[in-house]
Amino acid sequence: MKKAILALMASVCMAMAAGAQTVYSCDYRSDADVKVYVANYKSDADLVVYKCSYKSDATGNNGLWYFVNYRSDAKKKIFFVDYKSDADLVIYFTNYKSDAGWRNKSKQHLMF
Repeated sequence: MKKAILALMASVCMAMAAGAQTVYSCDYRSDADVKVYVANYKSDADLVVYKCSYKSDATGNNGLWYFVNYRSDAKKKIFFVDYKSDADLVIYFTNYKSDAGWRNKSKQHLMF
């Protein structure tokens, strides 16, 4: 019985970690899954992003990102571009977790 409970708990934890929006910032454009431009205004963004302090806070695909130190730990690898025209996704960093979310849902597939 104890083994069954431990196995269930382990699978729940792994499922939660799999849904986490962990992100790695690449040094090279060719290594990235998504090219990202950081907008100065929230109204220009496809996605409003809140940088989480803890990996466990970065759940789902709703703009709660946790930046990891290693590529292998990331769900998505991104490269920050200098020009909006070069970007696949335009984001705006917010200081408030409640502001995070998609403004342009047609680009939501980029972060799955």
